Amino acid sequence: MSRTVYVNGEYVAEEDAKVSVFDRGFLFADGIYEVSSVLDGKLIDNPGHMARLERSLNELKMARPCSNDELLAIQKELIKRNNVTEGVVYMQVTRGAADRDFNFPKDATPSLVMFTQEKNILANPAADKGISIVTLPDIRWQRRDIKTVQLLASSLAKQTAKEMGVDDAWLVEDGMITEGTSNNAFIVTEDGTIITRGLSNSILHGITRKAVLKVANELGLTLVERSFTPEEAYDAVEAFSTSASSFVMPIIKIDDHILGNGVPGPVSQKLRAAYIAEAKANAE
Repeated sequence: MSRTVYVNGEYVAEEDAKVSVFDRGFLFADGIYEVSSVLDGKLIDNPGHMARLERSLNELKMARPCSNDELLAIQKELIKRNNVTEGVVYMQVTRGAADRDFNFPKDATPSLVMFTQEKNILANPAADKGISIVTLPDIRWQRRDIKTVQLLASSLAKQTAKEMGVDDAWLVEDGMITEGTSNNAFIVTEDGTIITRGLSNSILHGITRKAVLKVANELGLTLVERSFTPEEAYDAVEAFSTSASSFVMPIIKIDDHILGNGVPGPVSQKLRAAYIAEAKANAE
């Protein structure tokens, strides 16, 4: 049975879902997106995703397709129709369809597409054993704080990592780690300090990142928001990434350097467990 997806006001079977060939998301990557996780049929950290969607729309001077209440209703309806217990809801907004022109159209109606994906997030073998990553040059544009659909550079980095026999990549610019291909980057020093890059246009303002920092504060862990080098990451006792689709993901190897004992460390394991507990308690 095919999924039900949402396209511009209609719930349709995925094979019948269509957007215009003149949609600016297709022609210019002139669009933004959000991904909200689903646990036990409920949305995780969704208000944060809606707030970031609003910010991305404003930064790109893009009109809203509908209200937040309407977006939430569509998300919940898709979860219900597709009987999703665990997975994600993907939401994409583009500037809409118009004849191809680099300038923004004056009267285009924004396009809204949503669909669900079933995914094992809690029982994830990678989280139990940790993942390996490589460092690669960050060739993305300079407004990474806007969650746009122009993901080719990230896709190239993920594919390079796969071809190198590892799970993912962290990106490097001016000698510093920016973030992962689709996640925020963290290291833990020998004294237990958690370090992650501060917010700027250079990284995505991760919703899970924000929630994990809150959990870390509640646990009394020491946090420092600053840039760090690949060499600092090699010397770390732990490393992990955060994202909506993987929560807290332990990293056990960076390039040729094995971290700690080569297994997920206590800080990342504690943060993952605490984040999941809080996320479930506040799900909607």
